[in-house]
Amino acid sequence: MSAPTLEVRNLRTHFFTRGGVVKAVDDVSFTVEAGKVMGLVGESGSGKTVTGFSIIGLVDPPGRIAGGQILFKGRDLATLPEAEMRGLRGNRIAMIFQDPMMTLNPVLRIDTQMIETVQAHEKVSREEARQRARDALGQVGIPSPDERLKAYPHQFSGGMRQRVAIAIALLHKPDVIVADEPTTALDVTIQGQILAEAQKLCAQFGTALVWITHDLSVVAGLADDIAVMYAGKVVESGPVAQVLDAPLHPYTLGLIGSVPSRNKRGEALRQIPGMTPSLLNLPAGCAFRSRCPRAEPGCAEPPPMAEYRPGQHARCIHPHQEAVAA
Repeated sequence: MSAPTLEVRNLRTHFFTRGGVVKAVDDVSFTVEAGKVMGLVGESGSGKTVTGFSIIGLVDPPGRIAGGQILFKGRDLATLPEAEMRGLRGNRIAMIFQDPMMTLNPVLRIDTQMIETVQAHEKVSREEARQRARDALGQVGIPSPDERLKAYPHQFSGGMRQRVAIAIALLHKPDVIVADEPTTALDVTIQGQILAEAQKLCAQFGTALVWITHDLSVVAGLADDIAVMYAGKVVESGPVAQVLDAPLHPYTLGLIGSVPSRNKRGEALRQIPGMTPSLLNLPAGCAFRSRCPRAEPGCAEPPPMAEYRPGQHARCIHPHQEAVAA
């Protein structure tokens, strides 16, 4: 059998600061097959974005990958020389950032940036590169693409800039796309269009997509599998329908319960009590136990990641019994 497009094994990305070691990503594992979508979810500070930056090799000092493997079609990206990684980045592996200005150069026209992106990895004529850029803008719903190619980033709205950034990521039809909350700044109509394009790209070209978000409704409609992160660790993973319908981990249940649409009219919004612990000073054992209604003395020991249902894993010593029995 061929290797999966992307396989992250026991990834650890730490930041070595004066205050101590920040374990932003600590023992994260997941697999994304060709043509599949992995939803990486969790609240702010859970390590989702750092996981994405680790995959594409953009972790800056004082951060570094401290352990684990990032296998792209069997090749370990964590050990690749920078010159080889540069050849893959933007070509076979692309990232869509939450802030489009991390992608766009404010002093260059859009056509210059997109044509350079094409020609950096492929020997094609400038005219062919321009045509591909024009087609990519049309894919993400930008009207009058010929005129827009001649514009500068400051002449676009925030949402329009994000669509340009997404178009640049799609230019080479990469094998892996890491999308860091790319539709946060977009209105619902355009968001739906981008999600449809992402699904089409995965189906047509076998692209493996890692979609980082805190929006469970987006993941429910887009992803095949889901990995829920908390305090730098994956606390639950499995098929998206299985995890959202019958969550095992109390944190996953809390995330689902805090979605406003699940509350009855007039009732107070449900929320997870407490705050996320500091990654500089994580409690011993389960990091969620200070906020967990099911915590017991045994939670003072680090819980292993165990399979409680076929394909569904959780990092909890006593997951919700109704899910286990289902």
